[in-house]
Amino acid sequence: MALHPRLALFDAHESAPVLPVCDHYCGVEARMRKSLQLQAELGPIFDVTLDCEDGAPVGGEAEHAQLVAEMASSALNLHGRVGARVHPVDHPSFDADVATLVKRAGSQLAYLMVPKIESFDQAQTAVAAIDRAMVEHGHKRLLPVHVLIETHGGLRDVQRIAAHPRIDSLSFGLMDFVSAHRGAIPQAGMSAQGQFEHPLVLRAKLEISAACHAYNKTPSHCVVTEFKKLDLLRDAAKKASRQLGYLRMWSIHPDQILPIVESFAPTVAETDQAIEILMAAQAADWAPISHHQTLHDRASFRYFWHVLERARQTGQALPAQVEEVFFADTPGAAA
Repeated sequence: MALHPRLALFDAHESAPVLPVCDHYCGVEARMRKSLQLQAELGPIFDVTLDCEDGAPVGGEAEHAQLVAEMASSALNLHGRVGARVHPVDHPSFDADVATLVKRAGSQLAYLMVPKIESFDQAQTAVAAIDRAMVEHGHKRLLPVHVLIETHGGLRDVQRIAAHPRIDSLSFGLMDFVSAHRGAIPQAGMSAQGQFEHPLVLRAKLEISAACHAYNKTPSHCVVTEFKKLDLLRDAAKKASRQLGYLRMWSIHPDQILPIVESFAPTVAETDQAIEILMAAQAADWAPISHHQTLHDRASFRYFWHVLERARQTGQALPAQVEEVFFADTPGAAA
């Protein structure tokens, strides 16, 4: 029996979790519940990140963290793809956020997002605190950690942060990054179009993406604040995916979720090509093949495997034979 592509094409150190392409943020209770209901309906084609940072009212941080923990540990978390954003490491509420979330929902949370990372040392401090809390509260698993790069220091240390074995994903924080330049980057640098044009913003995006790919981590693209202008969102999502190498993108409004998923998905033609090549390659025991008078070998097989994984992750319907051959041991991406 021919080897599965995960075994035939990749070494152990190259394995990485395949995360949904959309990360939807919400912090107000009504919106959190609506987002979880939408995820239950559509399936785990997007993550829901419940926000303890910007979502918490001043003075009500502890109560908000309790609410987030309750939701993450309830039946609303149907697919196990709910995470939470905590306060920054140097914020007085960070330790309390982590303790509350881990104690009540440590076995159900998909990840914790830590914002405003200033350095590799600060990233290490955050990871150590999360790991310590998991042990203290009797959880046997390692809780995945995502971090938000939105400061000069975080960008300076981005390679070391991406290399950290406990960090799965790096997100770019556009708004805080632009603000950190003291007006040197104009307001347009925060817009759907301008964020792809200003050199300092583009440099940050590329450095984060490159660092993630160097260490098999998931680069996650920033927000589009013009949430009602879906044409601008689609354009930004396609640029992030096709030009800058991002594998994931933030949503801040439910209307943005499906356009992001669709923009990050391969086309039907790309998926069909990947299926044809991978099926022929497996039949040849992963030796080089000719497909439409083009030579393909292990390098292109690896590429097409990523295309096929992404097609399934974004909810595309695949032929039954493909599901049986390649994904029989993998939970479905759609409900």
